[in-house]
Amino acid sequence: MQLSLVDEVPELNKIFFLDIFAESYYDSSRNRMRLNTIKGQQIPPCLKVSCPSKLIGNYPEGTIFKLDARLVRREGRQPYFISINRQNLQRAIEFFDYNLKVQNGFDYEINPQKKDIHKISKLL
Repeated sequence: MQLSLVDEVPELNKIFFLDIFAESYYDSSRNRMRLNTIKGQQIPPCLKVSCPSKLIGNYPEGTIFKLDARLVRREGRQPYFISINRQNLQRAIEFFDYNLKVQNGFDYEINPQKKDIHKISKLL
């Protein structure tokens, strides 16, 4: 994303943002986990989020977190977020099923007994 596009987005005139969704990824150049915002929000996707890697490093790559953040704009650099209230950083409950698949592998079936429940209800 270019800096000029961010200036045209009226939502980014604010400083503090609540309930931002960000996805973890492994940054090989820095050899640690980092966060990027995801699509489908009122903010541009792929903005970096500064957060201690020891908090997000306990979860696999691709985990989606929900956090509060402050927007930082510096001259000549792309804007980014700094997470606030870092001790309460949690995985996003809105993406519970997705995060469960990331943790257990994408071939993991979330409700394996659902078919059995339908069979039992038909028998009753």
